[in-house]
Amino acid sequence: MPLTRSLDDSTVVVTGASSGIGAATACALARRGADVVLAARSADALAEVAERCRRSGGHALAVPTDVTDPAQVEYLAARAVAQFGRIDAWVNNAAVSAVGLFDEIPADEFRRVVEVNLLGVVHGTRAALPHLLASGGGVVVNNASVLAEVAMPYQSAYNATKHGIRGFADTVRQELRVTGRHAVSICTVLPASIDTPFFAHAANHTGRELTPPPPVYPPELVAETIVRLIRRPRREAYAGGAARLLGLQWRLAPALAERALGWYAARTQLGPTARPGGSGNVFRPDATAEPEGGWHGRRRHLVRVGTALGLAAAGTAAVLARRTRSES
Repeated sequence: MPLTRSLDDSTVVVTGASSGIGAATACALARRGADVVLAARSADALAEVAERCRRSGGHALAVPTDVTDPAQVEYLAARAVAQFGRIDAWVNNAAVSAVGLFDEIPADEFRRVVEVNLLGVVHGTRAALPHLLASGGGVVVNNASVLAEVAMPYQSAYNATKHGIRGFADTVRQELRVTGRHAVSICTVLPASIDTPFFAHAANHTGRELTPPPPVYPPELVAETIVRLIRRPRREAYAGGAARLLGLQWRLAPALAERALGWYAARTQLGPTARPGGSGNVFRPDATAEPEGGWHGRRRHLVRVGTALGLAAAGTAAVLARRTRSES
């Protein structure tokens, strides 16, 4: 169900709001007059984003929060209600990653990625539901990435959590429906590669610079998709044409798509520059409040990559055509 009130009369909580997609989403909501409650670990970065939201015309409250701590997430919800009277929508966006071969990622980093990305969504949804029901209904939007549907090498922890988010969202949606709580919608957004500080901040055990596989889309694209989901909820929505195409190929010819994406991602997400390993922002807060990560130059690869993806799609179609002929 859609929001029970207009967006300019709504209160929206956004986690992971100190940079990237979260910061862009908070500003997009503020421009439309929503009251936004911003959560992340960095108080300084949150304060900067909150000020940006106020300059955009919205009201903003910054609440430093570690989403792995259920008590802190419950406090976040309580602060939102105390400040603005209710919660109408909740965006679970906080995420970190540890990049490298599975057997070379430290166990404590893998665990922390699961705690932030998957359990952070669990804690956020648990905190949001009673307040959304109390306000007459509302929307939960989970940022799950296209890696909730497909997979990419060197991202085992991230892939696992994003697949988990999608399954968790589907189950909670079913439970709300069968128990008659139709006023709350659970939505999942599936972005492609996005120009955010994510790759620069990830834990890195590859020995190389990390780069997002092109095509790379601006964070505002995802922010606008999230705003649309809040206004008109749907089960799932892709952000970026490449995400939709990858999802389609994975569903139609999973083995072929798995091999093709593995080959492509292995050659595009590791840059030529050597880089010493480190835990990135897995255990410490981000220092930046910027939505973008400086990867906009890789958007120039769009035509070349679009051609490659088009050829992959043609290959998928050919495989399906042969399969159909053989079965007829």
